[in-house]
Amino acid sequence: MRSGRGRERTEENGIGDHKMQRIFAMMRLFGSSVSLAYAAQDYTEDLDARIERHAKGWTVERIAPLERAIMRIALLEMVHPDAAPGDAPIPPEGAISEAVETAKQFCGAEAPGFVNGILAAALREMGENGAYR
Repeated sequence: MRSGRGRERTEENGIGDHKMQRIFAMMRLFGSSVSLAYAAQDYTEDLDARIERHAKGWTVERIAPLERAIMRIALLEMVHPDAAPGDAPIPPEGAISEAVETAKQFCGAEAPGFVNGILAAALREMGENGAYR
């Protein structure tokens, strides 16, 4: 049987159960983020082709790196849900919404509309091809 000494030490250092739970949650989130980044890297060619198809007048290289990364992650969740880590796939509309909110928070003023337009066009294309209903 384990003694409670380890728990006492963490509480002495100001790390109680609540803080430990937050730390573990952040570690899970970080692990998922890394897995998501690797999965997006594995599908970069396909994801970039989809972005470029719908980015009228833009090459993928001209799109800001952060906006490009946001769209790659959203498209990965939309097109290859089996490759994205998680308990259940995210609905495409949810992936688009998360991408737009992320662009609002971290990118320029024009980015959310740009990201939304490209991802919405990709979703329409998926519907036309029967990949999404």
